[in-house]
Amino acid sequence: MYLSAVLVDLASWRWLFVLPVALVVVAVGMTLRSVPNSREESEHGFDTIGSLLSVIAVIALIFVLHEGPGRGWTAPVTLLSLLVGVIAAICFVAWELRRRAPLLDVRLFRERGLASGSVAILAFFGVQAGVFVVVFPYFQAVLGWSGLNSTLALMPMALLMMFASGLAPRVAARIGGRSTMASGILLGGAGLALMATLVSVDGGYLAVLPGMLAMGLGMGLTMTPSTEAITTALPRARQGVASALNDVTREFGTALGIALLGAVLSAGYRSAIDSRLDGVPADAADTAREGITNALAAADESGSQALIRAAQESFVDGWQQAMWAGVAVMAVLFVYVLARGPQRTPSGTPTTEAGPTSDAISR
Repeated sequence: MYLSAVLVDLASWRWLFVLPVALVVVAVGMTLRSVPNSREESEHGFDTIGSLLSVIAVIALIFVLHEGPGRGWTAPVTLLSLLVGVIAAICFVAWELRRRAPLLDVRLFRERGLASGSVAILAFFGVQAGVFVVVFPYFQAVLGWSGLNSTLALMPMALLMMFASGLAPRVAARIGGRSTMASGILLGGAGLALMATLVSVDGGYLAVLPGMLAMGLGMGLTMTPSTEAITTALPRARQGVASALNDVTREFGTALGIALLGAVLSAGYRSAIDSRLDGVPADAADTAREGITNALAAADESGSQALIRAAQESFVDGWQQAMWAGVAVMAVLFVYVLARGPQRTPSGTPTTEAGPTSDAISR
């Protein structure tokens, strides 16, 4: 992230697409040199159909979340994408239930700890990614900061998240995994509410810092017991499945969060700026509706300070709507974890719905 910010500030954003290629080349070279050659034989072939169905379902559903606010939730393309996504998801589940060696054994989600841990990671990583989509343009377009300064501004949140992640196992040992996860979710939701309530064009960094700190603390308290709930739900022989599921939920949640909160932000911005474009030339107004970066570029060309202010205030309006959408997600997640989170016996031994499990710590 920091290297990307340096590239944007000192070179061009196009270098961001060169950086992954360079890292891949280095990784391939290190792999060929250092990783021993090995091969694992399997009596089952790769689940190609399941893989394709999952890709179709994910792409279609993310498209709905990303394009729905802009195109309209009842637009033909939105409804068609939703239909395709739902059908593909249903077919994926049905196919996986029939396979002897499924790509993802959906029966695993009957395990209470695994299901609640996966949902918590999915939702929290989604909200976190959505927050990043919102906060970076605020630092750069509203506060006028460089890419590197904007990235460094996230350091307090990251440090507190690391601290809370180390603290979470001890908290979970005292009050249980479910209570720890719920506490983190509550803090995360409170952080989002603070960012929605306090943010303003003139408030600056200190207006959003309390919410970022609460969000970081909440993430740290939630992520560790959620990951532990997934890994301890399966025996040692299936830890590869647990690790893969943990990674997939993170990545899928990130994609969903960017699509959802980014779309809410964009829709809120466009709705808010329309009422602030009186007296702005038609060409500049059309450009401003496309986003705050375009609005600032149009303002530089026309020399309109009013357009800059209108774009910044409209972005803050969109920010608030995105943050409240995140609060709604956290509220639903909080209720779900309280109702279906990992259980723990009064004596301190965690259990699943089927009974106590000796190798579980905090499910």
